[in-house]
Amino acid sequence: MDWFYKFPHMDDDALRNLKKAIDDGFRAFTRSYGDAIESFFTPLQKFLIGAERFMTLTPWPIIILLILGIAWAATRNLRIVAGCLVTLMLIGYFDMWDDTMRTISMIFVCTVLSIAIGLPIGILMSRSDRVQRIVNPVLDVMQTMPSFVYLIPVVMLLGIGKVPPMIRLTDLGIRLVDKDVLEAADAFGADKRQKLLKVQLPLALPTIMAGINQTIMMALAMVVIASMIGVQGLGQPVLKAIANQYFTLGIFNGLAIVGIAIIFDRVSQAYGHRLQKHREIVHG
Repeated sequence: MDWFYKFPHMDDDALRNLKKAIDDGFRAFTRSYGDAIESFFTPLQKFLIGAERFMTLTPWPIIILLILGIAWAATRNLRIVAGCLVTLMLIGYFDMWDDTMRTISMIFVCTVLSIAIGLPIGILMSRSDRVQRIVNPVLDVMQTMPSFVYLIPVVMLLGIGKVPPMIRLTDLGIRLVDKDVLEAADAFGADKRQKLLKVQLPLALPTIMAGINQTIMMALAMVVIASMIGVQGLGQPVLKAIANQYFTLGIFNGLAIVGIAIIFDRVSQAYGHRLQKHREIVHG
């Protein structure tokens, strides 16, 4: 009756040999092609280094004015701008400015990369049900897989990133565009490219902005995890605080991450709401 209590499984030696073969194959792949793959991503690395240098070497008053200017342009809300100012001043006052700037530069590069990858794939999915059926299972796996699992193959080949929300919400936003609007565009003789650029994308922008917002939040959630493989920024002090039980170090840097998350969230959400109101006025 042992089979009833113990699930039948592969022989231990066979399972060990299978795992060893897979591990050896992956190591051989990284040794053979790792340098080539890394060189392919050299432009991205230079972009990240350039963004980090800009954020860390530019005088802090200019950075604050730049961030406040972006916040005002996106929200037209003085309360949000004032909140950004207070948050940034507190971060600087508690000597977390450089780490915060490194973190913001990483979030910026990750977001740009996610948009560059996610937007075209989302558009392609919205145009083809077949592509959507193929891509959706891949996105499901990417969104449910624990972040730590990403680090195993990706760190051995490159660095880190996550784009499912951008793809899904681009696809959803374009599919939700009113069919009457598309029929009107057809009646005026618009071709597929004109409909995409002048009708579908502008009307889908609020939903796409929600995708950008979720991408930023997911990137921020990876900050501490990324610090485990040596990525600089606010995650490093938090990791050090966890390892050495430095309570105040962890709390201060954790609050700085929360502060950045609130700034990004409020600004992107407010911009999305402005776009939504604009769309309602156009349709109204």
